Amino acid sequence: MATVIYGSEVSASIKSELKKHVEQLHNMKKRIPKLVVILIGNHPASMSYVKGKQKACEQIGMLQEVLHFNETITQNQLIKQIEVLNNDHTVDGILVQLPLPKHLNEQQVLQTISYKKDVDGFHPYNIGKAVLQEKDTFLSCTPKGVMRLLESIGYDDLSGLHAVVVGRSNIVGKPMAQLLLQKNATITVCHSKTKDISMYTKHADIVVVAVGKAKFIKKEWIKKGAIVIDVGINRLEDDTLCGDVDFEEVKQIASYITPVPKGVGPMTIAMLLENTWESYKRTNEEGEFK
Repeated sequence: MATVIYGSEVSASIKSELKKHVEQLHNMKKRIPKLVVILIGNHPASMSYVKGKQKACEQIGMLQEVLHFNETITQNQLIKQIEVLNNDHTVDGILVQLPLPKHLNEQQVLQTISYKKDVDGFHPYNIGKAVLQEKDTFLSCTPKGVMRLLESIGYDDLSGLHAVVVGRSNIVGKPMAQLLLQKNATITVCHSKTKDISMYTKHADIVVVAVGKAKFIKKEWIKKGAIVIDVGINRLEDDTLCGDVDFEEVKQIASYITPVPKGVGPMTIAMLLENTWESYKRTNEEGEFK
């Protein structure tokens, strides 16, 4: 029976450390780090995610602001708003909640955000520096959170291990594969065009799944003793949440497994806060926005 890796517990420890740093700033009457989230429209899931980020900021004493726009906002209007935030010296992190309405160009919007405030790690500049393993960059929050979960169970160096990433999105799959590779794992990436995905997952020491299909990964697809990280989050007809992995089945054969909820999700938010803190530190160390 697998040991359950509760990201909610690991993230709580990270947020506790961040809270201490922010409290020191309050006591010294210094400027407090600030995250601004841009929300377009009233998509229920997006609104829920944004509320979670607001709550997390409040828990550690970090400043936060949500700019909520009607879904009829134009591309130019949105870009102008981002440019205002880029030039606001009190703002350390800018996040645009995805997905965007179809009439907006997502890539252009994300590339408008200053790479210095791109705490989601989606700007091409930060992606490129991450590939080159440069330290002064922002890693994409979810893959970064997954790596921290692996570290929490003693898997910092993945030499000799075979990791399979199921999903190839720019947000999770691709950067996830890159980070695993940097820790010396041998990587296979499976996706919608892969024939017989189970052929690959059956031989994996680590399986990371991010496809958005409820209970997609079955027990028969997993090698005994494998580590299974479930990034997916799906709402079922009875309004309960589940991941992309059939948790009850797979936990019987895996060595470690993350649950949904309370698994990867809390880590994504913790990494967002950590990236915002890092942005604040870089700004103040450079002496630009004191």
